[in-house]
Amino acid sequence: MHPAEISGISEFKDQEVLLKGWVYNIRSSGKIIFLQLRDGTGVIQCIIEKSTVGDELFEEAKTLTQESSLEIAGGVREDSRAPGGFELSVAALKIIQVADDYPITPKEHGSTFLMDNRHLWLRSSRQNAILRVRASLVRYIRDFFDNRGFILCDTPVFTPNACEGTTTLFETDYFGDKAYLTQSGQLYNEATAAAFRKVYCFGPTFRAEKSKTRRHLIEFWMVEPEVAFADLDDIMKLAEDFIVDIVGRTLEDHRDLLVDLLQRDIRPLENVQSPFPRVSYMEAAAILKKKGIDFQTGGDFGGNDETVLATDYDRPFFVHRFPSAIKAFYMQPDPEDASLSLSVDLLAPEGYGEIIGGGQRAHDLDLLKKRVGEHGLPEKAFDWYFDLRRYGTFPHSGFGLGVERALAWICGINHVRETIPFPRLINRLSP
Repeated sequence: MHPAEISGISEFKDQEVLLKGWVYNIRSSGKIIFLQLRDGTGVIQCIIEKSTVGDELFEEAKTLTQESSLEIAGGVREDSRAPGGFELSVAALKIIQVADDYPITPKEHGSTFLMDNRHLWLRSSRQNAILRVRASLVRYIRDFFDNRGFILCDTPVFTPNACEGTTTLFETDYFGDKAYLTQSGQLYNEATAAAFRKVYCFGPTFRAEKSKTRRHLIEFWMVEPEVAFADLDDIMKLAEDFIVDIVGRTLEDHRDLLVDLLQRDIRPLENVQSPFPRVSYMEAAAILKKKGIDFQTGGDFGGNDETVLATDYDRPFFVHRFPSAIKAFYMQPDPEDASLSLSVDLLAPEGYGEIIGGGQRAHDLDLLKKRVGEHGLPEKAFDWYFDLRRYGTFPHSGFGLGVERALAWICGINHVRETIPFPRLINRLSP
């Protein structure tokens, strides 16, 4: 008898195995019980025949309910009609617990109910598939940068100053001083880039945005590379290579999850190939006006604006050189027009909007001090940041990718709340 996991059940064809898991579904047909067992790695159909297990064990099996936990032993046989292509002929079973009535049933449930029961909803095949793709996506991201010689340098969650502006900060007491939950690791990345040339950080970030859109989370994970001596064009090329790589690997490894479980039309993902179109902010503003959108040049794009722009493209595309006034204080001005910044957003097609934001950083000390003052930020809190310009300043660039937005696009999910195990939204702090 071989202890086994369902994901590797094909290795045990025509052998006896022991599985441990939970009842995913169960139905009875006379003297046969059809039980779907899930063990966290997959689902397999188990056939319990009265003539094989005996009256007592058969009656005991009939007491099982959805999500009851058990150990089950039997022979593995190939069957093309069964989920996964194999099923188990049960010889014996041991009940660990008969579960109470499970609140999530095959009937339709509203999103509020499902989110209230997120700790249980994670067990469903759809949520399982999404989070499996997420786990792989995190690995692809790390592999991409690790294989290109980037050094992972973790950045702090508690910070003394703002990075993206003061309006979306979570403030907390830090032993009598004010501290904030990080909005980005970028400022610290600039310090480590001076030490290691090519770096990235990868961790949770927090934005106190009072937004209820399907694209926003209060707590999300972001990967942020920073490269010394890189300009705007360099960082766009890096972002393009990055997206082509992680989307390609997802298609290679998880085509079955995307198509079969998530019902994702993968044709748009297959279009994610170089080169990506590059559109200036001014060109994008003109496109919106030509399409009849009431867009005020000089303002930032809203979700609808991004969706309209994306209708012209079959793959991600860059919008670069946004007005300096709507970008963070650290953006390098465009040398050809100081009212513009050497900034860039990468917009995903199909209405998913911005998945990457970044650009070239201001490396002149006097300019940086002036921008900090213009943004009403406390100069003292940035003194360490100014040191990076005092001691060996250098041109450098970077970007940030939000894992949840990227995952929502890749999986074809309507709302980012399904892309993280326990989402934090403006109106949700539990479970």
